[in-house]
Amino acid sequence: MSAPTPAPDLLRIATAGSVDDGKSTLVGRLLFDTKSVLADQIDAVTKASVDRGMDTPDLSLLVDGLRAEREQGITIDVAYRYFATPARSFVLADTPGHVQYTRNTVSGASTAQLVILLVDARSGVVAQTRRHAAVMALLGVPRLVLAVNKIDLVDNPGEVFAEISAEFNQITASLGYSSDQVQEIPVSALHGDNVAIRSENTPYYDGPTLIEHLESVPNDVDRGRAQDGEEHLRSVGLRFPVQYVIRPRTPEYPDYRGYAGQIAAGRVSVGDEIVVQPSGIRTTIAKIDTADGELETAHTGRSVTLLLTDDVDISRGDLISSVTDAPEPAQQFTATVCWLAEKALRPGARLLLKHGAKTTQVIISSLDALFDEQDLAVLDAPETVELNQIGRISLMTAEPIAADDYQVNRESGSFLIIDPQGGNTLGAGLIGDALAPLHLSQAAAV
Repeated sequence: MSAPTPAPDLLRIATAGSVDDGKSTLVGRLLFDTKSVLADQIDAVTKASVDRGMDTPDLSLLVDGLRAEREQGITIDVAYRYFATPARSFVLADTPGHVQYTRNTVSGASTAQLVILLVDARSGVVAQTRRHAAVMALLGVPRLVLAVNKIDLVDNPGEVFAEISAEFNQITASLGYSSDQVQEIPVSALHGDNVAIRSENTPYYDGPTLIEHLESVPNDVDRGRAQDGEEHLRSVGLRFPVQYVIRPRTPEYPDYRGYAGQIAAGRVSVGDEIVVQPSGIRTTIAKIDTADGELETAHTGRSVTLLLTDDVDISRGDLISSVTDAPEPAQQFTATVCWLAEKALRPGARLLLKHGAKTTQVIISSLDALFDEQDLAVLDAPETVELNQIGRISLMTAEPIAADDYQVNRESGSFLIIDPQGGNTLGAGLIGDALAPLHLSQAAAV
């Protein structure tokens, strides 16, 4: 058997911020400073910048690829970029800043382990800053970076940076973040100050550059937000949604029965006892197959085929879990949903719910609360949940769903709500009450 290949140190990050805060320029600067851009791309950007009458290359052109984005000078869709340094590899989701594209921001940040939230030093913390910080907290993003951009364009930059940082820290503290989960950095994306190179123009700042922070920050794959002021390690057992049952039925493999999918959480080894949900049947892992050969152990993110010691009735959509912490299947539960559709969500709606590889019918039993991201408040019993709004709802599914609370595990605690007629995605859901910390903060304030 071949030994498992060590997973590369990969950090998933995203950008967020208001319009014209300089997100695309910052991403372009990251690509440029890490030498992740081809020479002909730089030449094309330089030529386009000269044609626009600019003295220096407009690095935002490296990422605003859509024609509408270039015409308007804004980011519309989520763009994924890849770059690396000697210390670490990165996948970056560059998300929109307009409020009407909040749903795109949710999509881009949903898998992020760290989000860079930009603020224009001239404007400070604005409504969209509060909105994005709140969305990141609800999504369970473990770490935030406040990049105070265009710091070279303000008088008394040290004082401005301190004021913006203090206001932002007050917001993030109310959302459940501890001080070691938030890093503030003054930058100039246009000139590269404190992005890859420490700037002499910010003597009031003695912290890391953005690249240094991204290289050194702990890779929080298994960490959640702070609870009671201390960061906690989430220990989650195996979560393996079955995507396909493999039965070759050939003379070479007359008795082969494998269950293919991607490990959503935890690890699995030959000889492990597992439980199949929702049936609750227990058995043991006999073999782990991959395209590269057999493995003794496989970890989160690996696509594998599991063979079991017993003949068990398993189909697509079932969940193979570790025995010690297997989620209890349920048909009624509470969830937090970000609504992505033009047509509002109302109580009694009959839709489809997709969790992992399982799709089942669902009824929206009630709309319990609506999140006001500006006041960081929770409003009870709304009549509807509109486009880009976030609310707490109660659901009832036609079949049992074996899911974790989202705050325990993001992968096995999330789902999609789908239009049964057109097949369009209507909402992104998080199992459990992600708004609970906000209820607590409100009660404490009172």
